Amino acid sequence: MSGGLLAVHAHPDDESLATGALLATWAAAGRPVTVVTATRGERGEVIGQRWAHLEGDGPALAEHRTGELAQALAALGVQDHGFLDEAVGQDERYEDSGMAWVAAGRAGAAGDAPPGAFAFASLEEAAEGLARVLRSRRPDVVVTYEPGGGYGHPDHVRTHEVTVRALELAARGDDPLSPAHVVPVALWAVTGRAALRRAQTALAGEAVLAALGPAIEGLTLPDPAAEPPSVAVPDDQVDLVVDVAPVRARVLAALRAHATQVQAVRAVDGDDGLVGCYALSNDVLAAVPTVEGYRYAPGSLRAHEAGVVWPAGVRPVA
Repeated sequence: MSGGLLAVHAHPDDESLATGALLATWAAAGRPVTVVTATRGERGEVIGQRWAHLEGDGPALAEHRTGELAQALAALGVQDHGFLDEAVGQDERYEDSGMAWVAAGRAGAAGDAPPGAFAFASLEEAAEGLARVLRSRRPDVVVTYEPGGGYGHPDHVRTHEVTVRALELAARGDDPLSPAHVVPVALWAVTGRAALRRAQTALAGEAVLAALGPAIEGLTLPDPAAEPPSVAVPDDQVDLVVDVAPVRARVLAALRAHATQVQAVRAVDGDDGLVGCYALSNDVLAAVPTVEGYRYAPGSLRAHEAGVVWPAGVRPVA
């Protein structure tokens, strides 16, 4: 998988919400892309009446969201996907752990997580399964969440922990049938705080109102002055960005595919703070930013040190 990218995510829809532009850009360049998803999103809140019967029915919602994921990956151009528990080879599936809001934009553990919750899965077992995928695909770049999981969801945090450990295990290569692989570049998905504030401010602008029309009814705006989630880092900690505009149509199509989880997906033109908008089940508007941000994980080589050439649209921040 020379030149390949591998993204590790917690639930169906995270690949599009957090790394959609990077995945689409990599695939559009003709380079191999793999997405590994930890759970099937059994405990997701469901938007709208059409699919309301799925909420609370974990197996049915999981099956439906697996189909949504397949459509989203096709929109992004990603052809290689697997669930983490399949790589582990265990009999029981990793289940969505659920979450509880502990503050605006910040999540914590749910009080009724199921026995098979991914947040409580064995770190070593899950990491060894992912390490097998890394040794098999042999990507040049791996991307996942920063340590806080973007906004604190326990499955996101566990995904980060599993990925960090899997990178160590893949490099060690204790399995003689699976040669060791050192992933040279590891990235965490982040956003600069100034860019986040600018995008959130733009959500109140005329361009967003024009794009949404009547769909804005029932939706609320985020508070740009609120404490930012963990995905928002000081601007000088963003190491590279991905231009969203060239792949906007693919990213928006992927978001629309996740119809049980994402609503009010619109392209927005005429504002340099964002290129689109959407809302999740909390009915709070969110921006599709002009760029996706990433930082190098501690210990990662920089792309030029590893001989990795970014595809057009991926730019180091000066």
